[in-house]
Amino acid sequence: MSQRIFFSILPGEAGVHWDRFKGTEIDYVYPEGFHLIYPWDKMYIYNVRIQETHPDMDVLTNTGLKVHLLLSIRYAPKYKLLGVLHQKVGPEYPQKVIIPEIEAVLREIIGTMGAEEIYTTGRAVIIKAINQAIEQVAQRYIDVDSVLIKRIDLPQSVAKAIRYKIEQKHLVQAHEFIVQKEKKEAQRKRIEGEGIRDQLKTIASSLPEGEILKWKGVQATEEIAKSKNAKVVIIGNGEAGLPIILNMDKQAVEHAKK
Repeated sequence: MSQRIFFSILPGEAGVHWDRFKGTEIDYVYPEGFHLIYPWDKMYIYNVRIQETHPDMDVLTNTGLKVHLLLSIRYAPKYKLLGVLHQKVGPEYPQKVIIPEIEAVLREIIGTMGAEEIYTTGRAVIIKAINQAIEQVAQRYIDVDSVLIKRIDLPQSVAKAIRYKIEQKHLVQAHEFIVQKEKKEAQRKRIEGEGIRDQLKTIASSLPEGEILKWKGVQATEEIAKSKNAKVVIIGNGEAGLPIILNMDKQAVEHAKK
């Protein structure tokens, strides 16, 4: 008899009192602690912490293909409305409200999608639909903290065909990228060549006839002469001959001085 009179509500719990003469007490939620009621009444104790459930379900695509989903749903009852939840739904509210509501939305949205769409971009669409389901659940005195899609399983043969198609698509895109890159490189070289050609024309027009090769040789010799290595300069044949600069190591330089 004492078990029907004395109740201890533990941390993370709350109680709903049912009065045999007045019914469910919806305007007061019994907090944690020790409580005393009449033996003909009842106390229903709820877990009011955030809880998690992992339902899995099979739904069909627009072509009748079966898709298996594994979800993670975190939820908790609305504390102040716990009495109303108990009166309208009862302790099995996850199985009676949360899962059926979300499952109904998933069946509706996935029923309009194809297998490839689900595999590639469908997750975002499904999550958006789930958020709408959460709003519906919230009207049933329940807070849904989050709904995660942990896994979407398509038939193995279908998933393999979709993966192959996606791989081929990426290969085509990679080939197109390489072709475009080569075209741009060819265009760059063409522009560079035209620039060099125009430069040489300008230089040739300002030099005496036949002197452009000598001028280029002088330029090359100047670049070589900037090096810090020891060199030997050999004057070319005749007045038009260009100097030839040869690198020498330290030992060769000392030998030349002797």
